[in-house]
Amino acid sequence: MADTVLYEVRDGLATITLNRPEAMNALNVETKVALRDAARAAGSDETVRAVLLTAAGDRAFCVGQDLKEHIGLLAADREAGSGQTMSTVREHYNPIARALAEAPKPVVAAVNGVAAGAGFGFALAADVRIVADTAAFNTSFAGVALSADSGVSWTLPRVVGPGRAADLLLFPRSVGAQEAYELGIANKVVPAAELRAVAEQVARSLAEGPTVAYAALKEATAFGLTHSFSETLDKEEELQARAGSSEDHAIAVRAFVRKEKPRYLGR
Repeated sequence: MADTVLYEVRDGLATITLNRPEAMNALNVETKVALRDAARAAGSDETVRAVLLTAAGDRAFCVGQDLKEHIGLLAADREAGSGQTMSTVREHYNPIARALAEAPKPVVAAVNGVAAGAGFGFALAADVRIVADTAAFNTSFAGVALSADSGVSWTLPRVVGPGRAADLLLFPRSVGAQEAYELGIANKVVPAAELRAVAEQVARSLAEGPTVAYAALKEATAFGLTHSFSETLDKEEELQARAGSSEDHAIAVRAFVRKEKPRYLGR
């Protein structure tokens, strides 16, 4: 995996770190490939029970597309008469957002600074966003004459509502940490110096939890957003049967009866 993305698995927690602080963790091709591969690896590894997505430095979580590289690629496209550059949505952005959102385990984003464009999208694809009080969010897309990608057109309206989402997309601006919390973008805002410790604590608590149940809850919530009440009831029945047959459910019931703290196995 490239040095621009660090990947570590320890005690059931996979930590993915964007590592281009000198470029505000902008996404060049190398970084997009490495992030896609890391997100897929974390989602498919059965020993991983939670994922922490974070970034190096204190200025930016991820400012989205590396526009310096992008300019050169667009020029090459014009010379070749192709549109190859924008295939990055299919090859990189979509798979990254999908791997984070559909991972069968909780994903926590520790947002340490600016999250813009695709960086905002990747944060929204996480289940929980712990945000530094110095961080900010910006959709950015319209500012460079582009449409939304990385799932933002799906996730943002569901987080802040269609009206606010339209405002943030059509009139890109910096949304500070406190406003992000009030809008529901941030689940928790903490002092910047405490961000990593708090985010790791949250992620580790999830890594020690009932992984099968967490996966079912993620799937049920996503399903319910796009299906009828009746269809969602049927889906809940299916997923509850899956969770109810897990070892962790049996462990939880025994622990409850004994008034003990359950020690989950993640299966």
